[in-house]
Amino acid sequence: MTKVEASIIPFQKGKLAKAKLLELYAGMVRPRMIEEKMLLLLRQGKISKWFSGIGQEAIAVGVGMALEADEIIFPMHRNLGVFTSRNIPLHRLFGQWQGKTSGFTNGRDRSFHFGTLEYATVGMISHLGPQLSLAAGVALAHKLKQENKISLAFTGEGGTSEGEFHEALNVAAVWQLPVIFLVENNGYGLSTPTKEQYNCEHISDKGIGYGMRSLRIDGNNILEVYQTITTLAKELRAHPEPVLLECVTFRQRGHEEASGVKYVPKDLMNYWKERDPVHNYEAFLLSQGLIDEAYIEQVKSSIKEKIQAAIDVAFEEELPTPDTSVELGAIYKTYDPSPIPPATTETKDIRFIDAITEALDTAMTRYEDLVLMGQDIADYGGVFKITNGFLEKYGAGRVRNTPICESAIIGVGLGLSLKGMKAMVEMQFADFVTCGFNQIVNNLAKLHYRWGANADVVVRMPCGGSVGAGPFHSQTNEAWFFKTPGLKIVYPSNPADAKGLLLASLADPNPVLFFEHKALYRSLSGEVPTDYYTIEIGKANLVTTGTQASIITYGLGVKWATEVSEKLGLSIDILDLRSLAPLDYEAVIKTVQKTNRVLILHEDTLVGGVGAELSAYIAQHLFNHLDAPVMRVASMDTPIPFSKPLEQQFLPVERLETALVELVGY
Repeated sequence: MTKVEASIIPFQKGKLAKAKLLELYAGMVRPRMIEEKMLLLLRQGKISKWFSGIGQEAIAVGVGMALEADEIIFPMHRNLGVFTSRNIPLHRLFGQWQGKTSGFTNGRDRSFHFGTLEYATVGMISHLGPQLSLAAGVALAHKLKQENKISLAFTGEGGTSEGEFHEALNVAAVWQLPVIFLVENNGYGLSTPTKEQYNCEHISDKGIGYGMRSLRIDGNNILEVYQTITTLAKELRAHPEPVLLECVTFRQRGHEEASGVKYVPKDLMNYWKERDPVHNYEAFLLSQGLIDEAYIEQVKSSIKEKIQAAIDVAFEEELPTPDTSVELGAIYKTYDPSPIPPATTETKDIRFIDAITEALDTAMTRYEDLVLMGQDIADYGGVFKITNGFLEKYGAGRVRNTPICESAIIGVGLGLSLKGMKAMVEMQFADFVTCGFNQIVNNLAKLHYRWGANADVVVRMPCGGSVGAGPFHSQTNEAWFFKTPGLKIVYPSNPADAKGLLLASLADPNPVLFFEHKALYRSLSGEVPTDYYTIEIGKANLVTTGTQASIITYGLGVKWATEVSEKLGLSIDILDLRSLAPLDYEAVIKTVQKTNRVLILHEDTLVGGVGAELSAYIAQHLFNHLDAPVMRVASMDTPIPFSKPLEQQFLPVERLETALVELVGY
């Protein structure tokens, strides 16, 4: 690329010292030279893929140098300048891009899909929007801890079309969080021009709708970017609020190298090449007499040497050696799950719903950094009144009413976790979790496996039928998440387990989906220890013992199994799984080997339910112990209906008795 003779960009150095001006120059040259080297290696077939940020360096470098070293930045594919400005060792970056163990994901993820809290940088996932909510969560932690810090998240003009953009900005605005949402507007989302992405004149105009301060600046002007971020950060540290910042820029390469740039008109490409941020700034410094050609050569020679040395280290390293135990062991953060017994034998008879309340109340006292979030959980106490009185006891900072933004709130919870806090997110009804599905299965579930960070979030899921609430308030949807590695799924059947398992879930640093059957809330009571205690997640409970058959179930299914067994006068092992992920296969093996007949019961629909996995496991591993086929009893494969007679038909209760008689008599 030919250098411009004079700067087209109107740089204003203001009161910046010469040392800072030169630091910003080297800061931009470094990622530019790394990229040029990567493109060469790509053509040589030595790397497999590259997302180029050439032409956009001023934004990433300006941000990286303006923020304090411990203020977390959430960059994207083309923000190499953030990583280099944070002084991440180059050999580790190159190792990351090569899938080497020196990288930050041990070969488990590619390119910039990683985070490193050591360098206060959390990369994206491919779904573009979720990091905005994580940044809001980090900002919430700053505000609650009164740390006088900010967070900053990048997104592109295409990402502003996603629902997460709206949700994250809305939550940040309502809660007045110290976060900058920075949009790199380079005119295209891959090949889709901005006129097909939004219908306002500027992205910054969107801030008006959120009651949010917004600005639009030249993203190719390193001094304008650096000075703007520096000023905003200082203001937000003192007076927390969110800001929407649109940086107008252009990427001179394709979305990724295979995409090319044929869709870009030649005159538009030439226009932006003339406004190249590195070459224009270099010309400006030369014109000001701040550098000369010898200085330029010295800077580039030093950077080139360091790049080559780091590449040599990364290329000499071997690829990871596959090890099943290592990979499986990386799914969850290591944690001692040993149950903690109550300090005394004192118990009291309380309802299932009261056990949930007691667990949350106990946890709020035990963990001063635990934050509860959900729709209507504060003043109103939640639709089921589980958190009634919590606002007065723990304050609005820790008991937070949320906008109807399920995805953003789960992301905020994950952001709190990145700052070492704990979060509980209540789905008003488990059915509504679909609106937060991406955050759960792609962020919460995969984060620790990918780069080792905590995802210390419990999502409470009031679920289930028998309440005549119809297709959108009665589902028990654990099977949606059952196949997703990285999640823990807990589903208690009685008050004592509800309290002990919820306390265990809140103690666990891994993401837990905690299912609570609404029909049990006020219909089931039992003796519950008054002290703090936990029940180990992943351990089933043998509710009754028998010899004729085994019923493996969980949740409301335990009640159904007990009632039908007693009605028929049968001797039955009833195994309450309690946890679906991880599953207690040892307990399953033991009961099947004992009775030689097994029926799997759950309220979720039959096809694709948890029972399908269990029956397959039993058929494969315990076939020689079976005296009858494995039976499954579940709800009908239809949406759950509203009308009481139709709901009764849908649920498995009536079919359970017939199936159990058939199994015992086989």
